[in-house]
Amino acid sequence: MLMRTDPFRELDRLTQQLLTPGTWSRPSAMPMDAYREGDEYVVAFDIPGVRPDAIDIDVERHMLTVKAERRPVAKSDDVQMELSERPLGAFSRQIQLADTLDTEHIQADYEAGVLTLRIPIAERAKPRKITVGLGSDRKEISG
Repeated sequence: MLMRTDPFRELDRLTQQLLTPGTWSRPSAMPMDAYREGDEYVVAFDIPGVRPDAIDIDVERHMLTVKAERRPVAKSDDVQMELSERPLGAFSRQIQLADTLDTEHIQADYEAGVLTLRIPIAERAKPRKITVGLGSDRKEISG
């Protein structure tokens, strides 16, 4: 259901994630899983430590954009940071969705640092039976 266009995009995403912190003008990518479950397409993003009100989800035509921001925890003046490995800043991911998905009815849930989007398969894309009529209704054209 996803449409891939660039085979090197994943390599670029990993390189950017490891080397640079994200900003709103140049966000880091977030890891994701995508799979079909029954009549829904499920996309799960790992964004631990992000408050739900710091997540922005947009759909324009068939382009799904997810943005999130993880800000530093406010510390008092007497705190001395010893180690800081958790990435801060902005994270973003864009996915081109197939036209067989119903983008009008996307559901989003955020639990335990995982944002899960459930996108229903459009009715027109579901398998259906076609009935075959009898040939008795045939008409012949004579000229």
